Amino acid sequence: MNKNAQRRHRAVRSRAKIRELRVLRLSVHRTPQHIYAQIFDPQSKVLASASTLQKTVREGLKNTGNATAAAAVGKAIAEKAVAAGIKQVAFDRSGFKYHGRIKALAEAARANGLEF
Repeated sequence: MNKNAQRRHRAVRSRAKIRELRVLRLSVHRTPQHIYAQIFDPQSKVLASASTLQKTVREGLKNTGNATAAAAVGKAIAEKAVAAGIKQVAFDRSGFKYHGRIKALAEAARANGLEF
């Protein structure tokens, strides 16, 4: 089993548990250049989204593939969620390990009003 297959396996297990709980899900995906975050309802409808591709998030960032950019995305997704009346979500890290950019995004989202 290669590295990507292991990540997908972790993602499937965590999403199954979140689906079982029937709660809103903050899903995160990262690539070497960008990071994306979306909030889904239990029927997989997107309620809010943010990424480093958006001009409002990208302003003031020197690079879009680092922890500073991830923190900016976390702040943006939390602000959009609070504006939509969403306070509590389950954190779906898509099988990525909880460190670096994923951790920066999660901590920024928590600091701006989201509860996991």
